[in-house]
Amino acid sequence: MTDIAEIPVDEQERPLPPSPRPARSALTDGPILRTLLGLAWPNVVALSAGTCVVIAETSYIGRLGVEALAAMALVFPTVILTMTMSGGAMGGAVASAIARALGAGDRERAGTLAAHALLIGIGFGLVFMLGMLIFGPQVLTMLGGRGDVLTHAIAYTQVFFGGAVLPWLLNTMAGVLRGTGNMKLPSLLILNSAVWQIVLGGTLGLGLGPFPQLGMRGVAAGALTAYSMNICVMGWYLFSGRARVVPKLRGLRIQWAMFFDILKVGAIACFSPLQSVLTISIFTHMLAKFGTAILAGYGIGARLEFLLTSIAFSFGIASVPMIGMAVGAGRISRARRIAWTAGASAFVAVGTPACLVALFPDLWVNIFTDSATVRATSHQYLSTVAPFYAFIGLASTMYFSSQGAAKVIGPVLAQTARLIYIATCGWWLSTHDATAQNFFWLAASSMVVLGLLSSSSVVLTRWGPREAKPAVRPALSVVD
Repeated sequence: MTDIAEIPVDEQERPLPPSPRPARSALTDGPILRTLLGLAWPNVVALSAGTCVVIAETSYIGRLGVEALAAMALVFPTVILTMTMSGGAMGGAVASAIARALGAGDRERAGTLAAHALLIGIGFGLVFMLGMLIFGPQVLTMLGGRGDVLTHAIAYTQVFFGGAVLPWLLNTMAGVLRGTGNMKLPSLLILNSAVWQIVLGGTLGLGLGPFPQLGMRGVAAGALTAYSMNICVMGWYLFSGRARVVPKLRGLRIQWAMFFDILKVGAIACFSPLQSVLTISIFTHMLAKFGTAILAGYGIGARLEFLLTSIAFSFGIASVPMIGMAVGAGRISRARRIAWTAGASAFVAVGTPACLVALFPDLWVNIFTDSATVRATSHQYLSTVAPFYAFIGLASTMYFSSQGAAKVIGPVLAQTARLIYIATCGWWLSTHDATAQNFFWLAASSMVVLGLLSSSSVVLTRWGPREAKPAVRPALSVVD
């Protein structure tokens, strides 16, 4: 046998070894439903604790007198607007921007975005603080505050909105962590905040032990103290490097593109809770002419809507980092599957208990009243409207899913359409001697309108980058 000489090969021409496969992540590669449920359940626990805070505050504020209880109802819309804007609207926008940066593999950008998000949170907090400290008394007077009720409401407003930067900073930090897929720590801290808010608010408000009774100021101070405690914990976790993203404050150069990446979602998203509060205010005003019993019955049903909406919020906010990372990685079809999975899950999770209450309304109504008249009205409202709460759950998840894709204008316009629908149809009913039952059907149909329009906006909106048109190349001419 003759030996075959080995052909020399230039080392630079040898094929490179295959690049290692990127590490798989549950957020980007895991099964959608299982991952979504794993992210959602901590939020359900935390938001349920928030409901307990509302119930507990109502209980011990009632001990301060009827005027204090009425004052709390007066300031509630402005407080809930602050929390939903900072947590759901701007917090969701922050989570979306962070998730899209991580999905694209750009951790440096994610850290810069986190720093700009904190600046946005502080800025919005200062706007709310100055706005309510300067114009708060006029706003509360416009909402109907008079006498001692107005005095109690102003006392609460001065303390709570004097520290308005704190809830904005807390919810911004939570948005940064949620953008990395970390749902457990923000939820644990919200649960911790709820416990301390109940303890401190009751202690300072009622004056237990060595603490003097501070009334409504004490209730507000208890909430701000609880927020401060959790800001310290969350800030330590973020800046210690334990999170996937560390806000880059040292040597930070302001980049307007970073602000734009967050505000193009958050600024538009803020109109959704604003319109929601306005819709509720208009509908409540229209029902007020039917008397206290009708209004009280509607209020009991609205409390159930608030509770079940928090379940939808849990699924929606869980979908934000999943969709954001999928969009950042260019996996648009997966992002859409996540959105529809979240929507279907929320539809079932909200609709099932709502239908149960519609069939057996005493399960819910008996918690709040033993008045036969109010119970009858609550039964009428819940049997009509509760089965349609599922569409509110669907709309909520479409809103958050669109935040994850940074395409939120569609669901916001759906909320605008619902507001116009309620105002227009409500005006027509008011001029045609309609009954309270007619207004209940108006509420139910508006939920269907909101759910269907929000879903349609997701179907019709392009989530991926626009396809570049291929350049037209001149045809080659053949010369004989």
